[in-house]
Amino acid sequence: MTFDDVRILVMAWPEVEDGSSYGTPALKVRKKMLVRLKEDGDSLVMPGVPSDERDILVESQPKVFYFTDHYRDYPTVLIRLSKARRATVEPLLRRHWRTLASKKAVRDYDGTMG
Repeated sequence: MTFDDVRILVMAWPEVEDGSSYGTPALKVRKKMLVRLKEDGDSLVMPGVPSDERDILVESQPKVFYFTDHYRDYPTVLIRLSKARRATVEPLLRRHWRTLASKKAVRDYDGTMG
């Protein structure tokens, strides 16, 4: 995957917009960060992943998921896009989008997916 693949995927969801965070490309929902590209150009900074879940992801797929000391105390996992597959990344993105989007946007989106 690439950041462009991620952008194409999530831009189809309501209230998602292009932005930047810490000088890198980011995708935001109502001004809050959904996900951003890490400075290495290959990793996604994926918020909304509790540490217990993050530990399981890192342990089960260490080539895809990792974290650094900087993110140790945050509900965030790093995803190597060059090693990731859409089926792995999309559920994390969608779950975090649901926490940031308005209730109406989520309801409307769910209604179109029926």
